[in-house]
Amino acid sequence: MFDDVPTDPPDAHPPGTPGASAAPEAPLAERLRPRHIDEVIGQTHLLGAGKPLRAAFVSRRPHSMILWGPPGVGKTTLARLTAEAFDADFVPISAVLGGVKDIREAVERAQRSQARGRRCIVFVDEVHRFNKAQQDAFLPHVESGLFTFIGATTENPSFEVNSALLSRATVHVLEPLGETELLALLARAGEALPAPAPEPAAAQRLVAYADGDARRLLNTFENVVRMAGTDRPLDEAALERCLGAQLRRYDKGGDQFFDAISALHKAVRGSSPDGALYWFARMIDGGADPRYIARRLVRMASEDIGLADPRALRIALDASETYERLGSPEGELTLAQAVLYLAVAPKSNAAYVAWKAAQAFVRQDGSRPVPAHLRNAPTRLMKDLGHGRNYRYAHDEPDGYPSGENYFPDGLAPAPRFYQPVDRGLEIRIGEKLERLRELDAQANKSR
Repeated sequence: MFDDVPTDPPDAHPPGTPGASAAPEAPLAERLRPRHIDEVIGQTHLLGAGKPLRAAFVSRRPHSMILWGPPGVGKTTLARLTAEAFDADFVPISAVLGGVKDIREAVERAQRSQARGRRCIVFVDEVHRFNKAQQDAFLPHVESGLFTFIGATTENPSFEVNSALLSRATVHVLEPLGETELLALLARAGEALPAPAPEPAAAQRLVAYADGDARRLLNTFENVVRMAGTDRPLDEAALERCLGAQLRRYDKGGDQFFDAISALHKAVRGSSPDGALYWFARMIDGGADPRYIARRLVRMASEDIGLADPRALRIALDASETYERLGSPEGELTLAQAVLYLAVAPKSNAAYVAWKAAQAFVRQDGSRPVPAHLRNAPTRLMKDLGHGRNYRYAHDEPDGYPSGENYFPDGLAPAPRFYQPVDRGLEIRIGEKLERLRELDAQANKSR
């Protein structure tokens, strides 16, 4: 797949350099770390033909970048392979353990590499853990071209990486590995141990448990094989004995997963805060991606609450954004708060019903011309053609309402009513206002 990417033979890597073989006693995840780009599983949106990182490897022109993605998707691997492909010195820094001293030493190593005529790549793992001053320390050296900067983060770079550093690096989003990719990795792991291939049902359970995380899959498989032995194929019973409560209570993407999110949605719609919180806890305990739940909460706020309490949508969005900043487990509390708020909020699907009705009406009715008085008139010609003539400016009308005015195409009578507020929450007042405005319309039309 990567025939046009320059790679070195396996014996070209002395120990301790990117691509060197891991020691036999190293964890399976380290032993299976790809040594060449064509060994990478997943991230085809970055490494496929014509994609950004593939293009960089082919052109042999590295660029500073931020690799953003969840754990176990290959951020460190790609950084190491970048250094290998460009024959560059690789200087890793852990932002969890490092500080200014490590940054200074990295700069000195890069200067020595430059003196030898070699490129240097400085890799900062968990770059969001560095404070503003520490991140700023990289700027002059990135600008001067002393080294290529690669940062890895599980947090949203927009929030956690300084804008100055962010503007000098390309953000590449890495995705969780899919089922097919994890199964391929599991087959590779079985050959490396060696161990019998897991039975299909057991393999599916392991993949569901990994939840897109390659490192988690490999570490779990290695531990299970160590406990269960290699004398017979791994089955679900062996998984249960080895992992117990750690296994998912449902498979992500399977019937139980969608049953659980359905139960959560219906508990919120049914105004049961305790029931909603129960299903939210079940999903988190079962390994559901909190980001998926956050997206569903936003949908619930607009579909089942709507204008009965417009604050619900903002609270759902705030909870989602806060989770992106905090991650798990701290961020899960904000989602729980949103679940409770949505459950106790007044309910209305009037906006949802109105939108569906408007869509259906337009599909059936076709495209009627815009009435002349509602048309835009930015030029003299358009004004001469009557565009905007007799338009009534609402702010100049009594009470800010041009009673009796028509905002539908000509000939569309009676005007359809898509939105019907319910007698709950803010929509009580909205309904009362609409009724008053309709009375004004009726009086204006009667006097004509």
